[in-house]
Amino acid sequence: MSELTLPMIPMRGTAIFPSMSMHVDVAREKSKAAIEHAMLSSQQIFLISQREAAVEEPMLDDLAKVGCVCRIKQVLRIPGDTVRILAEGLYRAEIKAITADEHMFEAVINEVSDEFLYDHVQAAALMRLIMGAFEEYAQESGKISADIMQSLKAVNDPSYFADLMTASVLENEEQRQEILDIFDPVKRLEWLYEFLLSEIQIIEMEKKISVRVKRQIDKSQKEYYLREQVKAIQKELGEGESEEAEELENRIQQSDMNENAKKKALKELERMKRMPAGMPESALIRTYLEWMLELPWANQSKDNEDLDYASEILESEHYGLEKVKERILEFLAVHTLTKGMHGPILCLVGPPGVGKTSIARSVAKALGRNFVRMSLGGVRDEAEIRGHRRTYVGALPGKIIYHMRQAGTVNPLFLLDEIDKMSSDFRGDPASAMLEVLDSEQNNSFSDHYLEVPYDLSKVMFITTANTAESIPRPLLDRMELIQLSGYTEQEKLEIAKRHLLPRQLKEHGLKEDCLTITDEALLKIISDYTREAGVRNLERRLAAVCRKAAIAVVKNKSEQILVNCDNLEQYLSDKKIHRGDANKKDAVGIVTGLAWTSVGGETLNIETAVMPGNGELVLTGHLGDVMKESAVTGMGIIRANAERWGINSDFHKKKDIHIHIPEGAMPKDGPSAGISMFSAMVSALSNIKVRCDTAMTGEITLSGNVLPIGGLKEKALAAYRAGVKRVIIPSGNAEDISDIPQEIVGEMQFIPVDDINQVLENALVKMPVKRERAGGKAVKDGN
Repeated sequence: MSELTLPMIPMRGTAIFPSMSMHVDVAREKSKAAIEHAMLSSQQIFLISQREAAVEEPMLDDLAKVGCVCRIKQVLRIPGDTVRILAEGLYRAEIKAITADEHMFEAVINEVSDEFLYDHVQAAALMRLIMGAFEEYAQESGKISADIMQSLKAVNDPSYFADLMTASVLENEEQRQEILDIFDPVKRLEWLYEFLLSEIQIIEMEKKISVRVKRQIDKSQKEYYLREQVKAIQKELGEGESEEAEELENRIQQSDMNENAKKKALKELERMKRMPAGMPESALIRTYLEWMLELPWANQSKDNEDLDYASEILESEHYGLEKVKERILEFLAVHTLTKGMHGPILCLVGPPGVGKTSIARSVAKALGRNFVRMSLGGVRDEAEIRGHRRTYVGALPGKIIYHMRQAGTVNPLFLLDEIDKMSSDFRGDPASAMLEVLDSEQNNSFSDHYLEVPYDLSKVMFITTANTAESIPRPLLDRMELIQLSGYTEQEKLEIAKRHLLPRQLKEHGLKEDCLTITDEALLKIISDYTREAGVRNLERRLAAVCRKAAIAVVKNKSEQILVNCDNLEQYLSDKKIHRGDANKKDAVGIVTGLAWTSVGGETLNIETAVMPGNGELVLTGHLGDVMKESAVTGMGIIRANAERWGINSDFHKKKDIHIHIPEGAMPKDGPSAGISMFSAMVSALSNIKVRCDTAMTGEITLSGNVLPIGGLKEKALAAYRAGVKRVIIPSGNAEDISDIPQEIVGEMQFIPVDDINQVLENALVKMPVKRERAGGKAVKDGN
């Protein structure tokens, strides 16, 4: 092995082998200079392949490892400033380096002797095997000419035989270079033999596939011919409608229905074909088939798994609700990781107008899913969920299937709105039908009476909404995870009005953004004096009323800018102000501000108590429920047991009647949380000690005098804040719930946790009742 420096031509997309001649077109100046240098110095030239054809100035790493030393036999100049040479390959050589010549390509190469010591018997055997395989390959492929076959048969040298075979068979340049890189002739022969056997197998497989496909095509053509004959016969006999049936059959065959659904559809189609023309039932079958074809069976949208985008959507479309948005993002993260496998079904519970439906719509937007909404309010017939059987006249699928067709994909976000408003009657229980819809173990084969085939709802993301969870049936509630949405504070409503409601109303009323300006003070006045709600729907209605008045001013007076402030607000809102139900303005005997929680948010209750001569009767008015009445009776029992320690005659229950009234008597009221309120009102009335007017309270009492936790503290706190209350007495068990209340409210109000009735009285009354004394000045002994 010796080193040699020769002019070099890097070739693009080709390789030359020893003992072979080929034309090479040269356009690069350095390559032309290399040709000229070789011709002038009567030198040989080194031809090697480039790895990447686009490289103009190849370095050592851009070239193959092995090239071919050649002799230039002919040089021609052709149009386009290109030189064409006829090069004859002499022997393989391995490139070691490229010299630093600026004018031409020049390489340092290792001459490798081709005279390998190899087993001649093995080489001869391989050549014979290769020729046998080559003849079979030539016969199967039909690509090899007789001249090439004769040339190969005349070669005895294994090295030349391998190179000639490579040039004749291999078309892939990478494979040709792979053979060029192998110096040992026997290894080249082994590589070629394996290649030929592989190619023969591929050709045989191609032929088998071709025969099978041809048979299928012939069968299809035969069936097509027979069908066309049947059509012609039916046409002659006057049996039409075949075109419509054929179209339906084609649509069924090309649809993405599962096997069961497709089998059912084709069976119904055959029934329709056999019916005489004009049969009414054929129209019913046609309607059924249209429903089957329009349903999504496999069309699935791809979920957007970007949580940052989801967070941005939720933040831009909803103000506040931080814990709700955090829980939604957790839900989406788990859904992304589990690919939606048996995840929880969210139930958004909250008063009207707090954004339950719009949050679901935002989740659909964040995921990139289609959104459908189904209202369950007033649904009392099971058939509205499952559909009617086709034996009934006018039968159609249920609302679930109807909305799935509307969605167009098998994985929409499906909002089941007002799930707490479902009811039942003699026609069935729709809540029981919803169990199959929401149960992840069953909804992969949802049964609609109309379709009569199972439909897969497992990929659907269900979200439900409700105003209260109390009226949702327990088995249905067990399948859902509740997320509580509370009412908004005045500051939150102000921000929502500025960011969302007012811009939307301006757009809907054709007003430009700078045309109408409402000051923050005016917006707060609208919120406090013209609305009384946990959500923002009435607020949007009031803003719409302002926009309508502004539109009149713009059209009549051509006003360009309108400013609404507290001074002129009443010109734009002719509605009467809403009575807020504020707390008492001064301390009073027997009047307590209680707090209640309803499906539409928190409320304040002015509990009034009067004591009069009588025989111990307890009168309760104001449309009170049984639980509330029992709380009053419990409070009465506590007072009787502890009357003297609070300065109350021990025989008051024999000589006095007590009347408790809660105003707004048309509104039903119930629940245990007014226990301490009614108790405090009775103690105040019996002891003639005033109740603090700046204090509201909520809590359940027991006969032993303990105060138990209650629900809905945040909503009750918001109601107290709206009523101007500064102090709220709450059970100690609810102290941890204070963190759920907005900080601006916590900062302006005092929350007083209590454990028993003594602490309630200490904080509710202007002074603590004192023990009564017996005649003679001796105090009554404290039984506790």
